[in-house]
Amino acid sequence: MTRDIKNHLLFEVATEVANRVGGIYSVLKSKAPITVAEYKDRYTLIGPLSYDSANVEVEELAVHDPKLKLTLDSMGARGIKYLYGRWLIDGAPRVLLFDLNSALHHLNEWKADLWNISGIPTPDHDFETNNAIILGYLVAWFLGELSYHDQEHAMICHCHEWLAGVCLPLCRKRQIDVTTIFTTHATLLGRYLCAGSVDFYNNLDKFDVDKEAGKRGIYHRYCIERAAVHSADVFTTVSHITAYESEHLLKRKPDGVLPNGLNVVKFQAVHEFQNLHAEKKEKINEFIRGHFYGQLDFKLSNTLYFFIAGRYEYRNKGADLFIEALARLNHRLKESGSKMTVVAFIIMPAATKSYTVETLKGQAVIKQLETTIKDVQSLMGKRLFEFCQNPINCQSSQKVKLPEIDDLVKPSDRVILKRRMFALKRDTLPPIVTHNMVDDANDPILNQIRNVQLFNQKADRVKIIFHPEFLNSNNPILGLDYDEFVRGCHCGIFPSYYEPWGYTPAECTVMGCPSVTTNLSGFGCYMEDLIENPADYGIYVVDRRMKSVDESIEQLTNYMLEFTKKSRRQRINQRNRVERLSDLLDWKRMGLEYVKARALALKRAYPDQFSNTKADNPFEMDHNIKISRPLSAPGSPRDRSNSLNNPMTPGDLGTLQENNSTNDYFSWNLPGERENDDEDNTDEDRDVTLRGLSVTPSIHGDSSDEE
Repeated sequence: MTRDIKNHLLFEVATEVANRVGGIYSVLKSKAPITVAEYKDRYTLIGPLSYDSANVEVEELAVHDPKLKLTLDSMGARGIKYLYGRWLIDGAPRVLLFDLNSALHHLNEWKADLWNISGIPTPDHDFETNNAIILGYLVAWFLGELSYHDQEHAMICHCHEWLAGVCLPLCRKRQIDVTTIFTTHATLLGRYLCAGSVDFYNNLDKFDVDKEAGKRGIYHRYCIERAAVHSADVFTTVSHITAYESEHLLKRKPDGVLPNGLNVVKFQAVHEFQNLHAEKKEKINEFIRGHFYGQLDFKLSNTLYFFIAGRYEYRNKGADLFIEALARLNHRLKESGSKMTVVAFIIMPAATKSYTVETLKGQAVIKQLETTIKDVQSLMGKRLFEFCQNPINCQSSQKVKLPEIDDLVKPSDRVILKRRMFALKRDTLPPIVTHNMVDDANDPILNQIRNVQLFNQKADRVKIIFHPEFLNSNNPILGLDYDEFVRGCHCGIFPSYYEPWGYTPAECTVMGCPSVTTNLSGFGCYMEDLIENPADYGIYVVDRRMKSVDESIEQLTNYMLEFTKKSRRQRINQRNRVERLSDLLDWKRMGLEYVKARALALKRAYPDQFSNTKADNPFEMDHNIKISRPLSAPGSPRDRSNSLNNPMTPGDLGTLQENNSTNDYFSWNLPGERENDDEDNTDEDRDVTLRGLSVTPSIHGDSSDEE
């Protein structure tokens, strides 16, 4: 019987469905709206049931589809517990969550079967692998039953990561009529190798993968991952750099790349995100006033906020490069007599005990000072009002008595103000870490900060703050959510060594914050592939592949030094250009790559139903057109007379050219889609096709003056 490939069913399998653990949760959650818009009720996410998170994130539904009900009733009759419902996120996709404990009594039987069909060893002590096997067998069981009951629709099973990949060799071995896709977001062996001190990318073709996996005690996991890769009809990764890695470590060249996207919300007016930057920066300023109380000898108007954030992977995330580059930047700024100050935040969660007394005290004394000043201001206002309305002080139109300071500020006010100012006195340096660490002496970040002697001294032009906890609005010292914090900062620094994609610089781009990434991150490679000169758009790419470590640190230092020399106007212009790139990262664009993967999977499973033979692989049909430099990038004519002393940087041309340019702001739309504001455009508007998307010039320029 021929299955309907046009109205096929889509099942996505992952361990983070309605269960936040890592980055795949963000991928599935943010991608759900566009997938649901395409598939409606034909799309279901499958994963393990975590009762704690499901109670909050999933609304249970009755099963109305008769074929699905037959399948689930059959599994339920054999003791398998499950939750079928709606994930309470944008798009509200259907989810099917299996209780792994209800199938635990099958574990040894399934382990033996996995050994017999694939030769994969499975030790008893590995809890994660045991769960992966149970989930894989339950998914294969479900798909086998459903394909028997529903012989009308074609089915696609898309698995994310090795933890969800056990079902793929089972589907192949049992010849279940379902086509499969496997996406690796980071290879197991790659993550382990990069955590050590090896020259990973330049030696990929030289590793004995079985030996390296065995040495690290992950051979059984590696076997599952490799079996999933070779069993899938279509194999994909999240970036070209991970594709290169997978080809050597997993021994299969990926069929295509599925980059991670974000749901981009565009503002009605271009200047709105600039206003948000000013608002959130003031929140950070409040924290800085408290943290550096008694030592705040630098102007906040001449202060830049840099930050690094992510999992605490000291080397993989580039924290080592960041700290060393900050030390060099500090030396150069002091040497040049710069008036700029850089406050560098490190936001990486680590084992902590509590907030330090000094950190809490700093915020408390500043709050007290602020409250006292407001009280005194209120009293002064009342006294001023009473003084001015007193007829004695305005005896005639020619003679008016104005109040003296003693009329407004009473001795009691002076006393309390002095007490608050005395409380600001401090003999110690501002702390470099906001929390008491569990293992302070052996913390790699703290030890490197000590080695480079960045102790927040008065002479230092680079100050450093290590916040070993993720941010949230309930934080007693820095009450900002992460996205609000990013909006308030000036630049994100992410010099990662191992970063299959890189959500942190992508989030910066969407929020109009310039960032530094590397050519070893998926995001950095993606931007280099799309943009002729990413630095002109506020995306700085450090070369960590073809340069030594010292050269990479020097390049990062130069990028940061260049940024400190920008004027306020230049930074505003650059943030505008960064924000313009956000459409490149929208799921409306990225989702097209998932469409290609599903089309390729169906074509390989049902070749007779495809008449179009123009290309075997739709991923190979792209035409790579790079975005050129913005028209405002050349240096300003007014500075040319002093060009030797003041080299030009992108953004030197002022607002006039930016505003008058109709070719400097691009918006990316899906084919056939028009923006509401373009209804009055004439036939003279230019449309350029960029990788299958419409690129339409817009009239907006870098007009905001808010920072």
